[in-house]
Amino acid sequence: MKPVPKNKYLDRITKLISLARPRLSQTHNLEYKNCFGAVAGYVEGHIFISCGKFGVALKLPPKKINELFKERGVKPLQYFPNGHIKKDYAVLPRRILENKNQFKKLVENSVKFVLSQK
Repeated sequence: MKPVPKNKYLDRITKLISLARPRLSQTHNLEYKNCFGAVAGYVEGHIFISCGKFGVALKLPPKKINELFKERGVKPLQYFPNGHIKKDYAVLPRRILENKNQFKKLVENSVKFVLSQK
């Protein structure tokens, strides 16, 4: 596998994951890859987080996504201005990313969700 070159998206996503789930790479196969100009985090080969110009997005189950979309500042992921909307991803506002407990729970939900889709 070709390594992802260092960039601000990779730095941000790895820092967020190391704070929310510091042992994730010890319990699961965790990888980061380039994805449409962004960086995506994969657990056991399944994408669960993405970071790019749009911010930080998590893949979550429909019920959790619907709850989050009711909150101020949460929006669906769209890699390009006129591109396809990824409805199963929520782009999180800074206030959620900075709320350690809430973000940790969302990351746990995301990992659990993508692993259940095997």
